[in-house]
Amino acid sequence: MSTANDTVSAADPIVTLTESAAREVRSMTERDPANTGKHLRVFVEGGGCSGLQYGMVFDERRGGDLDHEFHGVHVLIDEFSATYLKGAVVDFSEALSGGGFKISNPNARQSCGCGKSFEA
Repeated sequence: MSTANDTVSAADPIVTLTESAAREVRSMTERDPANTGKHLRVFVEGGGCSGLQYGMVFDERRGGDLDHEFHGVHVLIDEFSATYLKGAVVDFSEALSGGGFKISNPNARQSCGCGKSFEA
């Protein structure tokens, strides 16, 4: 199992985007012209009920970002977040109950009920 102290290689994808998640990201980009030319940034920051929380935003590439493409969608990860997200999978479900984006993270020792925060 990976830990937050593992080194991260730019050659290996840190986060994997499923086909359904990529389809939803492309749809969101098409619906909002402000996102044209931007990529999906998946990140971790302090906060939430378990100490760390996930975030996703459309953003431009910054120096030091790791960039991988899945199903036509570029996913950006900053170096700090990469250590916590290594091996994570971003999925999307249209289910009425529990639908939306979900991040499955093998580095999370404990997750809260909302699914947006975790303990590494």
